Amino acid sequence: MKKIFFIFVKILVVLFVLSGCTKSKEIGSKENPLKFYLIPAQDLLGLEKTGKALQQYLEKELDMSVVVELPPNYIAVVEAFGSKRADAAILNTFGYIIAKEKYDVQPRLKLVNRGRDEYFGQIIARVDGPKTIKEINGKTFAFVDPVSTSGYLFPLRYLTEQKVTVKEKIFAGSHDAVVTAVYQKKVAAGATFYTPPDSDGTPKDARWVVRAQFPDIFEKVKILQIVGPIPNDPLVFRKDLPEELKVKVADALVKYLTMPDGKKNMFEMYHITDFKKANDADYDVVRQYLKEVGKQADDFIKK
Repeated sequence: MKKIFFIFVKILVVLFVLSGCTKSKEIGSKENPLKFYLIPAQDLLGLEKTGKALQQYLEKELDMSVVVELPPNYIAVVEAFGSKRADAAILNTFGYIIAKEKYDVQPRLKLVNRGRDEYFGQIIARVDGPKTIKEINGKTFAFVDPVSTSGYLFPLRYLTEQKVTVKEKIFAGSHDAVVTAVYQKKVAAGATFYTPPDSDGTPKDARWVVRAQFPDIFEKVKILQIVGPIPNDPLVFRKDLPEELKVKVADALVKYLTMPDGKKNMFEMYHITDFKKANDADYDVVRQYLKEVGKQADDFIKK
C-alpha cells in the first residue's frame, strides 16, 4: 500500500512540475514573451525610441511580457515568421505579400495616415541632377530594400514601363538613407515613400525625415515622379497565434492611438493616425505589379 502511495505522490509531483514548465513557456511569460516586430523603414534611432515606448505600453495593457524587435532589414521580419520568432508585426506591404505566400500570416488592421489608407512612392533627384525620368537612364540609382513597396517594387515597375535602365543600383536600407545618398550626390536618383504635404504646404515625404540634418533638403532635392497608389502597411499575426491574443493586441494598438503619448509615438513611428480593418484582397494590386516586373515571392526568400 505504501508503495502505491509513493508512486501516486511521485506522479503528482511530476504533473506539478510539468504544469509549471508549460505555464512558464506560455506566450507572454518572461521565458516566452510576445514578440512584436517593426520594419526598419526610416530613422532607426527614432524607431528604437518609439518601439521601446510601444513595448512598455503593450506590457502594461496586455499584462504580459513583450519584446519589440527592430531587425536590420525588411526580409528579416518576413523570415522571423517562418521560424516562429515573430508573433506579430507592422509589416510593409510588399513584405506582407511575401510573408502571406510563404507563411500564411494573417492581416488584421491596415495603417491609416490622416484619413488615407493608401500611400505613394516617389522618384527623387537633386535639382542639379536629372531633369526627367528618361535622364536617369544609364545612371546610378538608390532603392530602399528589395522588399520595399514604395522604395523598390512600384518605382521599378515605373522605370521598366519607361524603358529606363540604371547603370548601377544600390539598396540603401531605409528611406532616409536613400534621400541622403541623393543629397550627397552618391547616386543620381532614388526611390522612397511619398506622403502628401500638410494643409499648410509643409512636405511630409521621405525628405522630411532628414530635414534636421540637411535644412536645405527641399531646395536641393526634388520629386521627379510619384508612383502608386499603394495600399497601406498591415498589422499582421502569425497564423497559429491564439485568436484571443490577436484580438487583444489589435485592440490595444487601437486604444494606444486614443492616448496623447500613443498618438505622438505612432505618428513618429510610421505616420500612423488611425487603423482600419484589413483583409488579404486589399493587396491584390501589389501582387499584379509583382507579376508585371517578372518577380515572385520565392525570389526574395533566402534558401
